[in-house]
Amino acid sequence: MSSRAFNVPNLLTYGRILAVPLIVLCFFLEGRLQSSDFARWSALTIFIVASITDFLDGYLARIWKQTSNIGRVLDPIADKLLVASILLLLAADGTIAGWTLWAAIIILCREILVSGLREYLAALKVSVPVTQLAKWKTTIQLVAVGFLLAGPAGDKILPYTTEMGITLLWIAAVLTLYTGYDYFRAGLKHFED
Repeated sequence: MSSRAFNVPNLLTYGRILAVPLIVLCFFLEGRLQSSDFARWSALTIFIVASITDFLDGYLARIWKQTSNIGRVLDPIADKLLVASILLLLAADGTIAGWTLWAAIIILCREILVSGLREYLAALKVSVPVTQLAKWKTTIQLVAVGFLLAGPAGDKILPYTTEMGITLLWIAAVLTLYTGYDYFRAGLKHFED
């Protein structure tokens, strides 16, 4: 178990989890919530590296035949921690505000509900595989969060960076609803009265 727990794919997953407090710390370098350009570019750099590990950990685990139970458990948790913490951070600093908060709420609620469903089904020894659409949803979420992390700092280089992030966040929210419905439909037949 210990050799599998510390294989390269799992180390990448652990790194993604450790990236979460580092990204949040970027916004609190001055002791208070501060989304300066430096904070945003630093957070975005860490986020991009963490997002690349999301692809690499699963890919390497498959080609090197190093899949493990801890990796299967922690990989989706790392994804959810990364996206959820950044959405909360961006809501706190005002990048996500008004109606766009609903897109973030939809994404967060779906992630919690699907995690609960997966836990229930795992106790029944039922596996619900990740669909290709769910993988696209995750990719769009990550790209949206990247644009939103750049936010006003990105707008200075590429106009409408924040607006592109918000648009992608809404697209991710719609896909989130659909894939969440898909999971519940697949898991519904396993519910007991």
